[in-house]
Amino acid sequence: MIQRLRSRPDRRPRARGRRASRVLLALAVMTALTGVDLPDALAEPPLGVTGAAAADATSARVGALFAGGLDGGHFCTASVVRSEDRDVIATAAHCLGSPDTTYFAPGYRDGEAPYGLWKLTGMFVAPGWTDGEDPDADIAFARVVPVGEEVDGPRIEDLVGGFPVAAEQPADATVSVVGYPSRDESPLSCANGTTLFSETQRRIECPDLSGGTSGSPWLVDGALAGVLGGHEGGGTVPEISYSAVMGDQAVELYREAADNG
Repeated sequence: MIQRLRSRPDRRPRARGRRASRVLLALAVMTALTGVDLPDALAEPPLGVTGAAAADATSARVGALFAGGLDGGHFCTASVVRSEDRDVIATAAHCLGSPDTTYFAPGYRDGEAPYGLWKLTGMFVAPGWTDGEDPDADIAFARVVPVGEEVDGPRIEDLVGGFPVAAEQPADATVSVVGYPSRDESPLSCANGTTLFSETQRRIECPDLSGGTSGSPWLVDGALAGVLGGHEGGGTVPEISYSAVMGDQAVELYREAADNG
């Protein structure tokens, strides 16, 4: 049964222009001057630079959350994680205020949902969030089924794979973030070192991660170590983002979702 929560708008600001575009332009100019091959130079952007996410196995597991369907606009991000029934996604708890009308489109790009549209059938949120919107509990998991194929339909993990979940990461872990700003029709990505804002909140500096990127996976060596959210709903400026530390409570919540048959 889907648990209803009060809807909480994504407080992350909208995009204010693409600083990343200026950085990439500068790299292109340097390439022309030095003879560096541009595609190779841009294959792995410098830490702290936000750019377009490559259409690869990683971004296929990440998708946008839509209100009512593809015509309703996307407002948050989620990702597929490994589970026994191969049907679980992870996002920020504050993204699931209206679960009955929330749909997930993995690998969404330019108006197309290559792996279909998926609806939520169950939700797993910590009591700390439902009782008082504790930012340390701003992570949630949900089970999904393909729209129109609820009985014996495909499993999402069979189509795109799923991220393992990894807790207890070091304070200075290098994290990759992949997410969908609300005004963009394809995902952005950024990697950078992180610091602990507090014992329960992690901080990263990546530009242009504006409204809509809440719920984006924070990946350490390809494993989910958090989601964009937590302190200030994930941050009130697009240059600084937060994630609740993946602690024992979040791990137990994940196990409950992943083992639920």
